[in-house]
Amino acid sequence: QVQLVESGGGLVQPGGSLRLSCAASAIIFRRYTMNWYRQAPGQQRDLVAAITGGDSTNYADSVKGRFTISRDNAKNTVYLQMNSLKPEDTAVYYCNAKADSIPYRNYWGQGTQVTVSS
Repeated sequence: QVQLVESGGGLVQPGGSLRLSCAASAIIFRRYTMNWYRQAPGQQRDLVAAITGGDSTNYADSVKGRFTISRDNAKNTVYLQMNSLKPEDTAVYYCNAKADSIPYRNYWGQGTQVTVSS
């Protein structure tokens, strides 16, 4: 059974940092593009950052220069380093795995809360 387990969320002051982790099991990790999404209350779930199996990355404009996505294929884990956090970064952050080939399977983690507040 495929599992994506996020960790590392919490409460942080504006300007602070957090590192999210997502450990995947039961998938061929390197064959998946790994994504971080976030969803604030009453809003849609938006893509924050993505990293392919070949380590190509993509970021939402709102986090460029502050967030860094990385992966460790040996550990089946993807990370999101979040620096210079702002109150508007407050959301539930979800890990997502999308297969790079047919049948393009798609999996989600349970989410981890990030709250940026003084």
